[in-house]
Amino acid sequence: MNIHAALDALEAFLGQRLSRSKSDLSLHGESETHFPQMPPDAVAYPETTAEVSRIMQICAKHGCPVIAWGTGTSLEGHTAAVKGGVTLDMGRMNRVLDIQAADMDVRVQPGVTREALNAELRATGLFFPIDPGANATLGGMAATRASGTTAVRYGTMRDNVLALEVVLADGRVIRTGTRARKSSAGYDLTALFVGSEGTLGIITELTLRLHGQPEAISAGVCAFEDFHGAVNAVIETIQMGLPLARMEFLDETSAAAVNAYAGMAFPEKPHLLFELHGSPDSVAEDAQRFGDIVTDHGSSGFEWSDRIEDRKTLWAMRHNAFYAILALRPGARSLVTDICVPISRLAQAVEETRADIARSGLAGPILGHVGDGNFHAILLVDPAKPSEMATAKAVSHRMVERSLALGGTATGEHGVGLGKRDYMAKEHGDGWAVMGQLKQALDPLDLLNPGKLVP
Repeated sequence: MNIHAALDALEAFLGQRLSRSKSDLSLHGESETHFPQMPPDAVAYPETTAEVSRIMQICAKHGCPVIAWGTGTSLEGHTAAVKGGVTLDMGRMNRVLDIQAADMDVRVQPGVTREALNAELRATGLFFPIDPGANATLGGMAATRASGTTAVRYGTMRDNVLALEVVLADGRVIRTGTRARKSSAGYDLTALFVGSEGTLGIITELTLRLHGQPEAISAGVCAFEDFHGAVNAVIETIQMGLPLARMEFLDETSAAAVNAYAGMAFPEKPHLLFELHGSPDSVAEDAQRFGDIVTDHGSSGFEWSDRIEDRKTLWAMRHNAFYAILALRPGARSLVTDICVPISRLAQAVEETRADIARSGLAGPILGHVGDGNFHAILLVDPAKPSEMATAKAVSHRMVERSLALGGTATGEHGVGLGKRDYMAKEHGDGWAVMGQLKQALDPLDLLNPGKLVP
């Protein structure tokens, strides 16, 4: 490894688009959550696939690690430069390249954010539905197999990426997949790179599936006296096949946090937030059916609206819940963890997690996308008290162990990164070793995001 020789060669090639400034390195070494700062040795700002290919060729020659960067919103230490090297900030590769409205697909560069894409699509009657909350880049969302609030209806990034252009560790450029809606031609390399967290290649272009804007949308909220009623209402709704587009859960602490942060007036009780898409008649009928279900499970204050202003307020509040919860304890760091279990085991997983957090003495609100069995705990710790971080890690560990015992996964949407790597062997068995063999085949020098995801 000769990182300095690689940086000198990259600087001769990129000029001022290779930064070694302390502020750039610090920004690209930070995490949204509890991981310590691990900055790279330099940050490169490529603008084309050809430039990414040349960067990889130079870094391969000198054994220099490379970490792809979108907007830095990942939560499990995905972009930490654990071995130094170069971070590729993909923010300048931010063009929408080709919209094929008739085929309902779009080709984009990886630095396009989901909000920017939907703004570009506004006049077409189409939209891209995956909504992880943060205004993340589409390249980063594909790399982490992101999902979010709308996954219960529209699926995850796995279901909405048709094709990719990828630069491999040695600089080769490959294309995976096509614009066709199905294929039986060989291995599904697109699926291999979606969720690979930058460990197998650098995504430089994506072809994405689009969806029609629904004719009518309604959203609403209801409170429950206890979380049992809320979770059981979710289970019955899913089992009945009610076509909800979003189904979110906030516990009473989360509700109190958003009240204080956003000036809302939710009762300090567990809440379900929901959204329905369809025709005006179907949306009204489904809202009535959902209202009957939640009433049977003890909800109060069931309200829904098709006004766009009301919907925007509701979902802005939900998307800002993370920051609202952080504000409950100024100066605290967060350990944010997620698990996902079969829907029939959701009530048990939530109940046991809540009891465990209560015993720990930590503040740890629970919220999440319970429509697909996925929920989060945001554990707040004083960074000056190592004992609190140790307690939070122990709670997170038990959450994962509980999820695996119930037939679930260590992470429903946050990804593996550094934070969940230790659970991969238990979840996947010998399959984790196979992942390592794939990594060895495509990146034998371990240049791409080393120390993450695989053995």
